[in-house]
Amino acid sequence: MDHKQESNKTAGNSIRCRAAVARKAGEPLVIEEVIVAPPRAHEVRIKIICTSLCYSDITLWKRNDPGFFPIILGHEAVGVVESVGTSVDEVTEGDIVIPQYLAECKKCSVCTSNKSNLCMKFPFEISTWTHRDKTSRFTDLEGKTLHHFLYILAFSEYTVVDITHLTKLDVSIPPNRACLLSCGVSTGVGAAWRAANVEASSTVAIFGLGVIGLAVAEGARLRGAKKIIGVDVNPEKFEIGKTFGITDFVDSRNCQDKSISEVINEMTDGGADYCFECVGLTNLMHEAFSCCRKGWGKTIVLGVEKSDQELSLNSLVILHTGKTLMGSLFGGLKPKTDIPILAESYIQKMQELQLDEFVTHEMKLEDVNKAFDLLLEGKACCCHWSCRICGKLSSVVRLEMQALKQKITGMKGGLGQFAATTEDGDGLSGAMVLHKVDTYESAELKQEYGDNGGQWYINKKLKKY
Repeated sequence: MDHKQESNKTAGNSIRCRAAVARKAGEPLVIEEVIVAPPRAHEVRIKIICTSLCYSDITLWKRNDPGFFPIILGHEAVGVVESVGTSVDEVTEGDIVIPQYLAECKKCSVCTSNKSNLCMKFPFEISTWTHRDKTSRFTDLEGKTLHHFLYILAFSEYTVVDITHLTKLDVSIPPNRACLLSCGVSTGVGAAWRAANVEASSTVAIFGLGVIGLAVAEGARLRGAKKIIGVDVNPEKFEIGKTFGITDFVDSRNCQDKSISEVINEMTDGGADYCFECVGLTNLMHEAFSCCRKGWGKTIVLGVEKSDQELSLNSLVILHTGKTLMGSLFGGLKPKTDIPILAESYIQKMQELQLDEFVTHEMKLEDVNKAFDLLLEGKACCCHWSCRICGKLSSVVRLEMQALKQKITGMKGGLGQFAATTEDGDGLSGAMVLHKVDTYESAELKQEYGDNGGQWYINKKLKKY
């Protein structure tokens, strides 16, 4: 079924779909049916294909802030445009898009410069509403308002996002890899690339080896750093980190009578050129700043601390050491400009940017609470993690089973793209990603892609040719 045919039936109307709703802080999410209003001016309604679980979802899920609940969490995702509101010309029905919490209006003095990614017209804040009119597009079946999360709200089969928070994507990247670029991986890689501008043959120290920390290592590896030191409480992270270029490891709980910074200063003969704090603890920010090299060392803070925590530094230390301390949202990346570059690095350059290695679990929407537990317990490959939460995909993004049951010939293309001719002569083309189930519906697909079981879904409209 053509996306536009499908969207024409729903465009301008409310949609009833499933979502994982957080009713109270720290309590299990509940799978409910919700009502999604049509997009208003400058907004886009998208059908979510995949979403990844980020620790920021858990951090804010635990917070009992007034007016925060009930809320639909989730901010790392990829989806297909179902309909657009007025004044939207960047995307159209059927386009594949990545939402991101950081806006890029492409018009203000910041967005048109290369000095910062912090849009002045749509500044970031921890918001539970849409960005322009501070209202919600979601209600439960009783008509009560459900809050957005970081302008996105991705633990739902559909969502509504402002166009300033959407990036159009090449369809050839698989959705369960593309969603990783929506926050965590982009933040870490971007921090090494844009925020720090890590130089070849430099030394890097990374505090915290969750997804963002590992992504910093990946970015530093791509930039040519010669020594990448990982710091974590879990020694198993070292083996995981080696995949992303980590060369040395410091167990922060086993430094004997020395501080972490003292250990790193000794390892680097005076300090690392670049230090990244990826946990969100003020004591680690101090340690990171203490072990970045005098004269030119940079410390980049990426971790999210409680809003009431203050960081104190001795003014003479700042004056005498010539070090730099800076924060970085989204790793300094401009979403609409830089996300496509990262996607291209994964697709075209023989997977120069590693994404597959970040994925440890693929789960269904119904298992969202299990996903939370895995991340909290460190069992998701020691938090080296992306949880693919997929609902039952409708015909908007699914290659219909009756088409799969036909004999498919003329198969060509790789995992990302395909073109085929069905038995009745209809030509089909699009982009697809494998989601494992028990059986194949096509012997030809099995022969082409190996005997590991699976059913093909598409993330772009079917086209006759």
